[in-house]
Amino acid sequence: MRHSLWCIYIIAFIFSCENEPVFDNENNEVNFYALEVGNSWVYKSQRYDASTQEYRDNGVVDYVSIVGTEVIEGNTYYKFRTETIGSDFRTEESNPTGLKFEYFRELDGNLINEEGFILFTNNNYEERLVKENNWGNVYEVLVEGSTIINVEAGEFECVNSERYAILSNGTQSRGLDRYYYASGLGLIYHTFSYISSSTPPIVRRLVSYNIQ
Repeated sequence: MRHSLWCIYIIAFIFSCENEPVFDNENNEVNFYALEVGNSWVYKSQRYDASTQEYRDNGVVDYVSIVGTEVIEGNTYYKFRTETIGSDFRTEESNPTGLKFEYFRELDGNLINEEGFILFTNNNYEERLVKENNWGNVYEVLVEGSTIINVEAGEFECVNSERYAILSNGTQSRGLDRYYYASGLGLIYHTFSYISSSTPPIVRRLVSYNIQ
């Protein structure tokens, strides 16, 4: 089965900043997801080459920036602009080439969209149901502890979640995706997997960033 874990919902390609944590002036708490107008990030994708067992640049680049805020049903959301180049949208593995806008905010450590869907949590270690399907259900869980991740943008101490499917026969899928976030920096690295393969065909890496 070529069902993808990543395309159960479209993860926002976002969130990093300068090397120091960002603080909210009102509550003096770390702005974990670096939600601030003017921030920007660049991500590049790599595809797994089975012949060399290495990941190589596949030409897909996502340019992400926070361009404003918008009040939706009484809550203030940050408006994200993502421009993607080099994508072949015949696959499920990336955004299509072009421009899209998304809206996100933080609530109690959770990154949520305007529909209230949780894309990531930095403090809840309970298993979370992401999506129900006729072939099985997709779950995500925050992993305890931290991991050092090295990408083109630098070295970061990250927390990560794991996303996996429990198939209709009760077994866990071979595919497993991981999402790595750094406090005050945001999304650093993530994988894209199909449920039938233990090797992610695509990884996305933070290559540069800027914060106002």
